[in-house]
Amino acid sequence: MHEDFDRDRRRLLGVGIVTAAAAELAAIGSAQAQSSKPAPGHASAIKPGAHTSFAPLKQVDAGLLNVAYAEAGPADGPAVILLHGWPYDIHSFIDVAPLLASSGYHVIVPYLRGYGATRFLSSDTFRSGQPSVVALDIIALMDALRIEKAILAGFDWGARTADIIAALWPERCKALVSVSGYLIGSQASGKVPLPPEAELQWWYQFYFATERGRAGYDKYRHDFAKLIWRLASPKWTFDDATFDRSAAAFDNPDHVAIVIHNYRWRQGLADGEAKYDDLEKRLAPGPVITVPTITMEGEANGAPHPPASAYAKKFSGKYEHRLIEGGVGHNLPQEAPAAFAQAVIDVAAY
Repeated sequence: MHEDFDRDRRRLLGVGIVTAAAAELAAIGSAQAQSSKPAPGHASAIKPGAHTSFAPLKQVDAGLLNVAYAEAGPADGPAVILLHGWPYDIHSFIDVAPLLASSGYHVIVPYLRGYGATRFLSSDTFRSGQPSVVALDIIALMDALRIEKAILAGFDWGARTADIIAALWPERCKALVSVSGYLIGSQASGKVPLPPEAELQWWYQFYFATERGRAGYDKYRHDFAKLIWRLASPKWTFDDATFDRSAAAFDNPDHVAIVIHNYRWRQGLADGEAKYDDLEKRLAPGPVITVPTITMEGEANGAPHPPASAYAKKFSGKYEHRLIEGGVGHNLPQEAPAAFAQAVIDVAAY
């Protein structure tokens, strides 16, 4: 059953349930035009790209890492942790964070391992990109910041990380916003061959499985990332300055090692660490997520993603799926920040 689901997860299909989100946000924008403050329960309308920088980043030792993170909003507000994907960085939430902060949320936006100014505390630590280990990084960050429970929201790697935490440690996750839905997988499902058209969508994973791919990504990481951005969000007309702000995060000395290990591990071509085997056993069956959840999808997402019907039953708590129209692609928080922030605000009230 799980292998069938994961095969669906890896197909590129048109997805979702058409919602009134776009109309709702347009109405919000009109109502907000005369006020600098958001209406209660609603994110302000905002033009994507309105912001270009965060306040000075903070650093904290957390588990195996010294984590660099952006912070916004009142320290005593409800905690929201925003998690980026590959090949992206914290700037995916450059407009989301101030929207949530202005609504009273305490927003934390960390660089994942291998990105930006986040660093390993020891040179002896294995540079693992194993998804369960990335989730443990966020648990460690929550512990270091004394955050007992948070709303978790993300896309791509970030959505997978949030899904894992919600599934394995629901007591730490108040609610979940997950772009592309349920992304928990296993090495076994990653080994299952797909029809040719579906396999084509995963070309970069096969490239990364080779030494040439590792060397090529290392040498051309910025060009590679820009290509993925264009393929994954074919209708998003980002400029060079927008891309360059994120691309700087890929200069992290551990970035290539983390990315290559992540994709090789997912295909069963690289081993994980034995001390995490119990976590993988718990994740392999595809555990149901019980916390309140909103899943989202951009109508023009050019990256492989599952249809909403494939994962709806993976969420047993209060649940809603939103399809965001208007040419929105894979990097949904940066392309449609008001819709993403609204989902966080709405799921917090479930």
